[in-house]
Amino acid sequence: MSQVLRTTFFLTCDMQRGTCDKNEEFMSHKIDVVKINKPENVNIIIGQAHFIKTVEDLFEVLVASVPNIKCAVAFCESSGACRVRCEGTDEGLKKIAIENALCIACGHSFIILLDGAYPINVLNAIKNVGEVCSIFCATANPLEVIVIETDSGRGIMGVVDGSKPKGAEEESDIRWRKDFLRKIGYKL
Repeated sequence: MSQVLRTTFFLTCDMQRGTCDKNEEFMSHKIDVVKINKPENVNIIIGQAHFIKTVEDLFEVLVASVPNIKCAVAFCESSGACRVRCEGTDEGLKKIAIENALCIACGHSFIILLDGAYPINVLNAIKNVGEVCSIFCATANPLEVIVIETDSGRGIMGVVDGSKPKGAEEESDIRWRKDFLRKIGYKL
């Protein structure tokens, strides 16, 4: 199960005066940091879309892009039944996608899990799905999702994708990068 770190703060804003003051009695919003739970070798794509058919359209794009893909798509509705809708080729990935979607709990957000395929194989096709509005990340790194909650719902503010840089690459790092890309078949 994903972990939620909750930081709550309250502000009262007076738009006419242009000021915001801390107020313990009035809740305007809270911010959650949701740690994504997934197997280390699984890639994840998180985005936002706008229609109930998104889950099926994204699933169709995945299976059309990569033969025999192991994947799952979870989509959070933001009106009506407000269910997490899910499709996929792998029951374990579907379960993980649903658990993470329920922890993020942001309307119209989607989570795609890929095993044995990479975002580079499917990302442009996903972006071309008519109801996809934005992509927040595509990664295999440890991932946290920054979520804001207001009285009207929850939304993704952004993500923390992996670790911070440890410095600029040196000659040995450049050689490693180039060798790695050729080893995995993305460069000749």
